[in-house]
Amino acid sequence: MATQTMSAAPGRAPTRPIPVRTITDEDLRFSLRQGWEDFGDLRGDLVFAGLIYTLIGLAAVVMTTSAPLMPFFLPVVAGVALLGPVAAVGFYELARRRENGEEVHWYNFIDVRKRPSIDDMGMVAGLLLLIFLGWLLAAGVLYALIFGWAAPTSIGGFLSMVFTTPRGWALIASGVVVGAIFGWFVLALSVVSLPMLVDCDVSAAEAVSASWRATHANKSEMVRWGIVVGVLLVLGSIPLFVGLALVLPWLGYSTWHLYTRLIDRQAIPASERQGA
Repeated sequence: MATQTMSAAPGRAPTRPIPVRTITDEDLRFSLRQGWEDFGDLRGDLVFAGLIYTLIGLAAVVMTTSAPLMPFFLPVVAGVALLGPVAAVGFYELARRRENGEEVHWYNFIDVRKRPSIDDMGMVAGLLLLIFLGWLLAAGVLYALIFGWAAPTSIGGFLSMVFTTPRGWALIASGVVVGAIFGWFVLALSVVSLPMLVDCDVSAAEAVSASWRATHANKSEMVRWGIVVGVLLVLGSIPLFVGLALVLPWLGYSTWHLYTRLIDRQAIPASERQGA
């Protein structure tokens, strides 16, 4: 399992597993409500979500409209959900500061780089990137199995082939199933780990382990959370990714509040939660 491949950073004393909680659907609704309130109070984050993430999304789409890469057009768009947790770490920092009563400005988004566990965040981000690359590889294999190795000649022809033919719908159906599997792994590995690494000076192994255990202790609730996240990210991506300016901050703040419901933070030593 992924949590066994990461070791604690030198100088960190090993700790017992961080206790996780069971939650209900009301906790999911609470997290979304609180996330929306945070978004309403911290509108400056639109500078990052609206400009940076939209431009990154558009650049990825432009690159995949060339003939050799066209089969990866839809997987790249769908893959936004797999890398979304990495994009949200700045929002976790804003939510952390707001919770602690600290002054919050839009530029505090990048202060996440000052957190003591920043190297461990990089490890988790690298793990999610590997999963994203695995998704692209799986999507390419599915396309080759159904349509062969011939590359489409135009984006219009490609979309018509995918959405108006039986083989295209077979590709979509199989892609949804495979994508859901990849999405579950990303959710299980990151929903707690990245907020925890912003909040605490713990190792990547401890954070990922807590995330994995919290997700599997609340499978039905986390499946519903994953569906909500996926639907919102798709809706935010449709109008040239501009909707991500609203969706990413909202989900980022909401995930922070979900983390506070899933983890018994009082069981984490105060010295680890106060490192800065």
